[in-house]
Amino acid sequence: MAIAHSVLDFQSYSSDALTLDQVQLIESSVAQFGAPLLLLDCDAIRQQYRALQQALPSVTLHFALKPLPHPAVVRTLMAEGACFDLATTGEVELVQQQGVEPERTIHTHPIKRDSDIRDALAYGTRVFVVDNLNELEKFRRYSDDVELLVRLSFRNSEAFADLSKKFGCNAEQAMAIISMAKEWNIHIKGLSFHVGSQTTNPQKYVDAIGACASLMQQVVEAGLPALSTLDIGGGFPVRYNTDVMSIEQFCQPINAALNELPDTVKVLAEPGRFIVAPAMTSVASIMGSAEREGQIWYYLDDGIYGSFSGLIFDDAKYPLHTLKQDGEQYASVLSGPTCDSIDVIAENILLPKLENGDLVIAKMMGAYTSATATDFNFFKRAHTVVLNEDAVSEERLIG
Repeated sequence: MAIAHSVLDFQSYSSDALTLDQVQLIESSVAQFGAPLLLLDCDAIRQQYRALQQALPSVTLHFALKPLPHPAVVRTLMAEGACFDLATTGEVELVQQQGVEPERTIHTHPIKRDSDIRDALAYGTRVFVVDNLNELEKFRRYSDDVELLVRLSFRNSEAFADLSKKFGCNAEQAMAIISMAKEWNIHIKGLSFHVGSQTTNPQKYVDAIGACASLMQQVVEAGLPALSTLDIGGGFPVRYNTDVMSIEQFCQPINAALNELPDTVKVLAEPGRFIVAPAMTSVASIMGSAEREGQIWYYLDDGIYGSFSGLIFDDAKYPLHTLKQDGEQYASVLSGPTCDSIDVIAENILLPKLENGDLVIAKMMGAYTSATATDFNFFKRAHTVVLNEDAVSEERLIG
């Protein structure tokens, strides 16, 4: 089959070739559990957490559960001494079931039902986030039990997800919230922001930190209680198929900006993707193939409605691999298993000739994959196999 110039070389679509040990682990896992699988490596979680902790030594890291709310992730990070960022009653229940002390949690969803507040308070969480007066008023009945952070908006068109489009207020609105909180005897603990998901420019953090420092000074000058906390959010970038700055280099200007804050200000962060994205590997098998319009279509047992949901929701480009690398390569398409035509993982890539049952591997599958997967068409979600968790029993291997 002729290879068109427009197709991508499969190796250029991949990164970091699989090692022999990884191949053996993949094959043995499929032999034991079948496919599709998600291999969750707790060692990778530890490495990512420690790397960020070292890069931001003065910052308390609260892992945001949203990208991968798995019990093994919570247990692993709890053992590392991490804190946790919660946004829903379900997330409260998850950390509670794993024995996380409530003092190690904050609740950062800016818009909450009263039941969300009550459930978090019943667990023992005390720190919440607001970004408008309507939300502040919800806490009047709980004023003796809560400490609030006011979330500011810093728009970021460069981020994949500009979270300040949906949440956050400007400095003038923040002052109004803080002033009203004093009238209502609600304790405003500090400020928070989130510069956006997969942010590649640390200057976005630097600018936001400077603006928050200025607002903190305005609060004091207005005769309002001084603020003691700054939450710098998440958004720290990871490498999919495009290089990003090392986390050490990325955090250098952030640390410099944080050093300008008063010594009395405690700094928090809410990393999610950075901690878990490299920790999970997808293993799917080919369930059929067909030749269509000059390309070979391979139909996998996992796809857009399953573990590859991030291709829709997260705009991720996962590094792809096959265990078979030798021989002539052909213009190919990787498709998911459902009856929907949108269920396509990758088009116009070069692959060796594959057979039914051959495996396709995707790395960097820890963030916004299983968390957003569905059972559409009644294709079951991939099993999660937990690796390298201390004292894990065989009965607990499948999450």
